[in-house]
Amino acid sequence: MKVKVVEALFVFAMLLTTTMAGVTMPGERAEHGNMGAATSGSPEHGGGVLSFTFSEPVVNDRGSYVTITMKGAETFTMNPGEPMLPVFQKTLIFPLGTKIKGVSGTPSYVRTMELPKKIAPAPHPVPFDGRHHRITISENSHIYGSTSPYPEEWFRYHIGVGLHDGEHVIFLTIEVYPVRYHPAAHMLEYAGAFDVEVNTDEGTPVTFNDAYDLLIVAPQKFSDELAPLVAHKESMGMKTVLATTEDIYKDQQGRDEAEKIKYYIKDALENWGITYVMLVGGMKGQWLWSWYVPVRYSHLDDNSSWEASYISDLYFADIYKYEAGQPVFDDWDSNGNGVFAEWTRFNKDILDLYPDVYVGRLPCRNEREVTAMVNKIIMYETQTHGKEWFNKMVVVGGDSFEDNIPEIGTDYIEGQVECDQALSFMDGFEHVRVYVEGGDYEFTPENAVSVLSQGEGFVYFSGHGNPTSWATHPYNDFETWIDFNLESIEQLINGEKLPVLVVGGCHNSQFNVSVLNLLKIWEGYRWLEYIWKGETSKVCWGWLMTRHEGGGSIATIGNTGLGFGTVGDGPVDEVPDSEPDGIPDVIQYLGGWMEPHFFDVYNNKGKNILGETWGTTIADYINKFPIDWSREWQGERPYTIEQIDLKTVQEWVLFGDPSLRIGGYP
Repeated sequence: MKVKVVEALFVFAMLLTTTMAGVTMPGERAEHGNMGAATSGSPEHGGGVLSFTFSEPVVNDRGSYVTITMKGAETFTMNPGEPMLPVFQKTLIFPLGTKIKGVSGTPSYVRTMELPKKIAPAPHPVPFDGRHHRITISENSHIYGSTSPYPEEWFRYHIGVGLHDGEHVIFLTIEVYPVRYHPAAHMLEYAGAFDVEVNTDEGTPVTFNDAYDLLIVAPQKFSDELAPLVAHKESMGMKTVLATTEDIYKDQQGRDEAEKIKYYIKDALENWGITYVMLVGGMKGQWLWSWYVPVRYSHLDDNSSWEASYISDLYFADIYKYEAGQPVFDDWDSNGNGVFAEWTRFNKDILDLYPDVYVGRLPCRNEREVTAMVNKIIMYETQTHGKEWFNKMVVVGGDSFEDNIPEIGTDYIEGQVECDQALSFMDGFEHVRVYVEGGDYEFTPENAVSVLSQGEGFVYFSGHGNPTSWATHPYNDFETWIDFNLESIEQLINGEKLPVLVVGGCHNSQFNVSVLNLLKIWEGYRWLEYIWKGETSKVCWGWLMTRHEGGGSIATIGNTGLGFGTVGDGPVDEVPDSEPDGIPDVIQYLGGWMEPHFFDVYNNKGKNILGETWGTTIADYINKFPIDWSREWQGERPYTIEQIDLKTVQEWVLFGDPSLRIGGYP
């Protein structure tokens, strides 16, 4: 679980001194032992060349617009209202301590092509906020009226610090834009090939000690209840240390309690080599703004008029950022104004986001909840292995959005599409579909309770939500809601047959809810809004599912804030023999990509420790959709896809033990 510096340096040196025969198709991920394209260079020069080759672009008629596709492109520029154009990517992985001295790129075989119509703009991301959204597309006049090419650059790159296969590494993600649009000239400019030169220096290797694997942070009040869990973890070979918040606050630097805990995690990583962090503690009963273990709020304005901030436990996992060739502490306040994780019209903090430790939280509000979760974890890890019920996955979904618009493609039942995508990664598991259309069971609350009460290894809900309920629509009936709410959870009787659960929707894991929000009469009409949003509940959906003593889940992963999706079938499926082929947009971007990918990481990448599965999913998302921090607010709807990508990873919280062995220990 620790850094293998010597081995990693040797592998990377071998890669740089080897010239591969031929060029592989772009778009696959380049990792240790798989650069994914022709490379050259030497460790003495500290760099190498990554080469791409491209087919000619294909122009596809879409009514009022055209779309542009190229064989091998897996993603497209998707900023709302801006032209959709193919993107090719590579992610290179270097040992921690490597200095990226420079990245430069050169296109070749550049040609032009006249266009009969404008290129279709990307649709706006759609919030899962429970309101009826009529999907539309609109042009960003700043882009479509410009004489400059779009994108202005041929490529860009992104550097981050995080965990990969148990090693602390540097991620270098390169995005190449082989096609550029000249709107005023109604013309495409496109390259037949592209070379990216990466200039690196090995630097000073970064190593950590190997004293502990798991750090538990909790108030002294919960120490006695946690003692059996510490003993259990030690007996399973998971070296564990418990630190109390009282001791951390007394001795640690930091501007507030949350920053003190983050600094403590940094020290524990560097001095003890921890990989997993379990935060045990939520709000103190129903008291607003009072926490047993504090939270950090992200202050990202998504222009939804729904929330000015939301909880992000990713803050505690993202310890480092890359700066001047070194990993340095990332306080999530790069502009130094005391407002954390900010992205508004006027201010922006630049964040790393990659997990450097794997963080999960048990947001317990009393000792009984701690005891219940300790018993669940011990029972699960010691009694689940080899049980037949574990080899089953249940998915629940329906129709999320109205999306029958010619410019953006086919009308899909989005929740079911996402569920089918998740199931496609789970070979070797029995598949059970609870759907509004054509499933093994029709989705009703009663049917869902009956199916889930039988026990299963995994569950995935894809639809809408708030802190008190998960819900979806019948096909093309957006006035009707079918929900699975807190009362439904309390009816579950699956006992010790506990699944790992992923829920797609808004606010299902918003764990700062309280009945005391009813007292906010001084905010005028807003106290009625708190009721409508479900923020006056005693407990949120995700935590009740996890802590439920009659069954429920062993862990739940969901959103603390407003989730977003997208619709249509986009341009990627227009190229014959393209990969992927015929894939709806809903599973190509945002939560519809990330949530199903969790199951891919587990079953196909072999990540069977819960926190690593969660953290690898987030790292893969950031590598596939790297944030362009240079983006500024534009147009009538100022949010960018980068802001929504950022929110997608920030709000995805893990309720559970990050060191949990999925499926139990043999």
